[in-house]
Amino acid sequence: MIPPDNFDPPVGTAEMLEPGLRRIVAPNPSPMTYRGTNTYLFGQRELCVIDPGPLSDTHLDAILAAVEPQQRVKYIIVTHGHVDHAELARPLAKAVGGAEILAFGDARSGMSPVMRQLHAAGLAGGGEGIDESFAPDRCIVDGEIISCDTLSLEVLHTPGHIGNHVCLAWEDRCFTADHVMGWASSLVSPPDGDLTDFMASCAKLQTRKWRVFYPGHGGPIDAPHERLDWLIAHRQTREAEILQRLGKGAATADDLAHQIYTDVPAALLPAATRNVFAHLIDLWGKDHVRAIGELSTAACFERRDGGA
Repeated sequence: MIPPDNFDPPVGTAEMLEPGLRRIVAPNPSPMTYRGTNTYLFGQRELCVIDPGPLSDTHLDAILAAVEPQQRVKYIIVTHGHVDHAELARPLAKAVGGAEILAFGDARSGMSPVMRQLHAAGLAGGGEGIDESFAPDRCIVDGEIISCDTLSLEVLHTPGHIGNHVCLAWEDRCFTADHVMGWASSLVSPPDGDLTDFMASCAKLQTRKWRVFYPGHGGPIDAPHERLDWLIAHRQTREAEILQRLGKGAATADDLAHQIYTDVPAALLPAATRNVFAHLIDLWGKDHVRAIGELSTAACFERRDGGA
């Protein structure tokens, strides 16, 4: 488990994190967003606003107040298409006189084939809320360099939490949005999220040397590689537990969630069931389990090796 932290910043205030970087926490605290969405102002004279946040006049005013007279907002970068990160992009662009909105496509871009199949079959909900109306002015791609004055960001496509998710590398720092957070493990909820993609994206981040992660929610992560190791081990432990339970017989995602998440409040069990379903799809893709009938949240799953 992740120990409690002391992250309790003033909401709506631009705080300097290091030269060229400020953070404003949006007024949208919740069980999914922790203290609120982190909006980052990156740059000196030219600014990149990373994750403008939810639709909120109060938060819009806070961002505009933080832009100093000698500064201009050049880019608005949306790391992924969930409402708490993307909704304010268009109003902010209009308010600052037409900054270019950048993202890895619309909210449905980057979906894996199996998630497209499930989405087409009607699976929806269970996530943090898709901003279906979101579309960038320009699509960015993996490896692209985005420059603001003398500072630059490298785009890292990191699907998993959602297909169009990107992290942004700034030398040995990384804006990890909702892929890596310090206060909780990332939500992976089909059809928005794909656990196979999520694990591959974790492995991708592991190949780089990082000093600090700046997440979409919560405080900076000062031991980024330890955090990545924890995330991977956490998912591997859950996978082993699911396989162990399936060794006793076929079960649905809901059955498994009730067996595994015994200390979770009833209101959170639907999210737990989606998390188990994400693992089952990953195991299905690796041919460790099979679905009895069509692949769906209601399907029964069994181990292909018969269990142990």
